[in-house]
Amino acid sequence: MSDAPNPQGEDLDIPEEPLAVSVLTGFLGSGKTTLLRHLLADPAMEETAVIVNEFGEIGLDHLLVEQATEDTVLLNSGCLCCTVRGDLVAGMRDLFRRRVQREVPPFKRLVIETTGLADPAPILQTLMTDPLLSNRFRLDGVITTVDAVNGSETLDRQRESVKQAAVADRILLTKRDIADAETCEALEERLQQLNPAAPIYPSVQGAVSPDLLFNAGLYDPEKKTADVRAWLKAEAYDHDRGHHGHAHSHEHEHHHEHDHGHDVNRHDASIRAFCLTYDKPLDWDRFNSWIEMLITLYGANILRIKGLLNVAEVAQPIVIHGVQHVFHPPVRLEAWPDDSRDSRLVFIVRDLKPEMFEHTLKAFNEDSAAPL
Repeated sequence: MSDAPNPQGEDLDIPEEPLAVSVLTGFLGSGKTTLLRHLLADPAMEETAVIVNEFGEIGLDHLLVEQATEDTVLLNSGCLCCTVRGDLVAGMRDLFRRRVQREVPPFKRLVIETTGLADPAPILQTLMTDPLLSNRFRLDGVITTVDAVNGSETLDRQRESVKQAAVADRILLTKRDIADAETCEALEERLQQLNPAAPIYPSVQGAVSPDLLFNAGLYDPEKKTADVRAWLKAEAYDHDRGHHGHAHSHEHEHHHEHDHGHDVNRHDASIRAFCLTYDKPLDWDRFNSWIEMLITLYGANILRIKGLLNVAEVAQPIVIHGVQHVFHPPVRLEAWPDDSRDSRLVFIVRDLKPEMFEHTLKAFNEDSAAPL
């Protein structure tokens, strides 16, 4: 441990870049605890802090704890593990303060484990709206564990498990070793239909490379720039690129021949993931009005929005990111990621039709041009 700062407040260790935050979610029994146990033992997790509900749930004895206080342990891998029993915001603020004041090692990444019944949306919204957290932390991604044995039944019965998978940036299919091949194949197909852009990785007894789970966000820590193509993954929704209409949506319906008897009652039958493209510059004020209309009328059913926008009279692309009613402040990139200048908006919604988004976007933006 480093020495504490002197009373004059000198020798502070303030990060140059916002710290990456990954949210680890998944339904009860889906393997989050086993996964964390392996991640915390991995040397690649050095300079990582993990917030868990209770230390006892993940069993730290075999991880060779170097130092421990009431709510923080430092592992031999260099990973810092903290427990937050109360308010997450207060816990994250306190953890950041302790890092700045050198009371804990200078972690560069934070992993937040949610409870099995938790909706990840409030955590994502907190990272977007809390003044200190939004300036000091950046969302890297949502990692969702899904039980290969019971996953389909859980998706059928538990609405929150569907939402956890729908908003994920990475999906981890656990217990593959005790699930038959046909069950795994059907579940993977279902998850791909639910969330086309999230890669699905297998995991046995929690074993998975940390490299597969992290660096899923807009910001590439290696290049120190934004990697919008990898973050947006708009191509995951596209089947019929070569058309030239005004606005286009690429929708993934949820029909499965092997499971048609359950479609009516499945919670994910109401979830749609699609990409909307718009080939003319957007009027910023009218686009804002459109978004405000959407979240006012349908916010609870708009699970996540990611967008790369061509805004009239602005040379650089604008990136937006929203979770239900809450949006992160727009980010202006230095350059376009490719030759296309189409605006691309990725939606994950519940009980809403893509045509409504396509038609209203066109209606709000027709015959207008205004600067950002």
